[in-house]
Amino acid sequence: MSGNEDPSDDLKVTPPKTWATGVPAVVHALEYSLSQTSPRRTALTLLNINQAKGIDCPGCAWPEPAAGKRHMNEYCENGAKHINDEATSRRVTPDFFREHSIAELDAKSDYWLNQQGRLTEPMVKRPGATHYEPIGWDEALGLLADELKALDSPDEALFYVSGRLNNEAAFLLQLFARAYGTNNLPDCSNMCHESSGSAMSETLGTGKGTVSLDDIHNSDLIFVVGQNPGTNHPRMLSALEETKRNGGRIVAVNTLPEAGLNRFKHPQRPRGVVGRGTQIADQFLHIRAGGDLALFQALNLLLLEAEDAAPGTVLDRSFVERNTTGFAEFAEHAREISWEHILEATGLSREEIEQVHERVLKSERIIVCWAMGLTQHKHGVPTIREVINFLMLRGNIGKPGAGACPVRGHSNVQGDRTMGVWERMPQKFLDALETEFGFTPPTRHGLDAVNGIRAMYEGRAKVFLGVAGNFVRATPDSAITEEAMRGCRLTAHISTKLNRSHTVCGDTALILPTLGRSDRDFQATGEQFITVEDSMSEVHASRGKLPPASPHLLSEVAIIGRLARRTLGDMPHIPWKEFEADYGTIRDRISRVVPGFEDFNARVSVPGGFRLPNPPNEGVFPTPSGKAVFTRNDFTMPHVPEGHLLLQTLRSHDQWNTIWYAPNDRYRGIHNARRIVMVNPADLDALGVADRGTVDLVSVWHDGKERRAEGFTVVAYPASRGSAAAYYPETNVLVPLDSVADISNCPTSKGVVVRLEPVADAA
Repeated sequence: MSGNEDPSDDLKVTPPKTWATGVPAVVHALEYSLSQTSPRRTALTLLNINQAKGIDCPGCAWPEPAAGKRHMNEYCENGAKHINDEATSRRVTPDFFREHSIAELDAKSDYWLNQQGRLTEPMVKRPGATHYEPIGWDEALGLLADELKALDSPDEALFYVSGRLNNEAAFLLQLFARAYGTNNLPDCSNMCHESSGSAMSETLGTGKGTVSLDDIHNSDLIFVVGQNPGTNHPRMLSALEETKRNGGRIVAVNTLPEAGLNRFKHPQRPRGVVGRGTQIADQFLHIRAGGDLALFQALNLLLLEAEDAAPGTVLDRSFVERNTTGFAEFAEHAREISWEHILEATGLSREEIEQVHERVLKSERIIVCWAMGLTQHKHGVPTIREVINFLMLRGNIGKPGAGACPVRGHSNVQGDRTMGVWERMPQKFLDALETEFGFTPPTRHGLDAVNGIRAMYEGRAKVFLGVAGNFVRATPDSAITEEAMRGCRLTAHISTKLNRSHTVCGDTALILPTLGRSDRDFQATGEQFITVEDSMSEVHASRGKLPPASPHLLSEVAIIGRLARRTLGDMPHIPWKEFEADYGTIRDRISRVVPGFEDFNARVSVPGGFRLPNPPNEGVFPTPSGKAVFTRNDFTMPHVPEGHLLLQTLRSHDQWNTIWYAPNDRYRGIHNARRIVMVNPADLDALGVADRGTVDLVSVWHDGKERRAEGFTVVAYPASRGSAAAYYPETNVLVPLDSVADISNCPTSKGVVVRLEPVADAA
């Protein structure tokens, strides 16, 4: 299959795999890599990815082992695919845009657009034009700067950031936006882990996880909740294997039985090649969608009752009394939950939950890991607050082998936020910017992703700049998002490859091609490196190894700096040109603005970099009370009308974020198709829907608008009762813009009420 062809749907279903990785993962990784570029370039990327002096994998934010302890092949199947998808030898030239109209490109699939290769020159779509045409860098940035200066208010502009961006460019972008006069800095965290940040900031005083890779290795008990590491961050399986080798136990909590949560075959070890590999989960809780809050409320109730029966032997009274507030109110509230509600919400038996409770009592060091299966529900924030309650009861915050572990999926999504890419940065950060750069940043909170879409849709935001990512396909309510983007005066995207956001564009549109992680970056003072921060607050360097895909590419730092100069002139006085010439000068400024980055240049030059301080691990809780906070979280569960299901959107295995590399999900046994919906066989019987039948998915929302995803094949699958699962971005159309998590405003992509409408004439 060439890059100019779309795979044709020819659904084949096989039994779900009972293990993940092994030799097949290596074969698939090499097959895809070699389909994109030469053996030499493939070898160069794979031998350098995730090495101390190499390329940080753009695929996920899972940390690497310490420098000196890394394998020569320190990557997973999906990381290998992603780095060589970026390092592809295919090119999108001006001739390509002359041959294809924007309407023609918009009719192509996400797969086809991505497969065309790397962007090579700046392009512009002028008002009324049907095609993109070449434009020089000076004219392109001048056009964007003129539009920004012509707005009635800086708040009519949006500056979106994806987690692919590096620390240096992220710091410059937020600096530019605030010097320009707005806090409109939506980012991809708004759509995935915002609930984690909201819950943890309230309870622990920090939005970041509290564990390290060593903690994972040495924990007695790890909960893996609402996440699928075998696909979304496969190197986590190596860490969980180490946990098991050290005597730890793992409880998996998920609505789907995922292969990677069952058994892992490490392809770099003999037992992973010829043996059975390692069993990962000691217990699998096949929970109902949205039932995690009830599960942790049940575990907390059991812990309180166990303490009642044997005072002083169950709870860590010293930790609770010394470091927390609100325990009495929490405990009183926790005792009110009924087992009838718990069992209804979770779909589990009391015996299963009590078995987990017994594991908890036998464990001194406990970690809870979670991802979007918790965050993307209406009650995502209360659920994570209840997880923190659970950890605090036995003192599992701030001690080795224990803690809270939100597993963020994108390479530098945590670093972007640390650098100030947030619409609600605290005043202390803004004050530090003012001290360092001599201007007063705006204090009015800006727009996040959901509110940004609403502002564009209503005509209140008129210019959109996206830095990395694929905003149109990453966001909810696809029809509304697309109409919002097309209503802008100008949309501009700093990108490495073609994607849907380039075909759904404003009256004027710019494509600004940039260097990738794998590209070498030469500036006036010589070759540069960038830095990133992983999910566990480790900050390290990344150095490209390949010649740039085109001589016309600029780095993200250069594009942002030059745009700032054209837009702001000399006011305020910020040395944008100096920043472009030497990224070390950016890091010098970061070291004086962002806490924890003191002496940044020297510390990041050490192989492997450094870890940022984590206040809870030092017994410090930056909350208003100065203590960690127990919370009262009202019991709630999704309520689904009769004849409907609760849909969760998810990735296939051959997918990275919004882009799929093949129409397969081999661990789940789905091949050659993506427009499928997985439903429990008992639910299919109850609904009168046939396995392999064709249905339209229709979401139910109180605004009266019909949101429909047409032509999905039903696949009987061991999903939890009452739920359904289908791939995004194809199902993002079903997620209403107003259906968001309380407090965090995160889209509820794991809790969409849908009905299945059989297509009568499908044959």
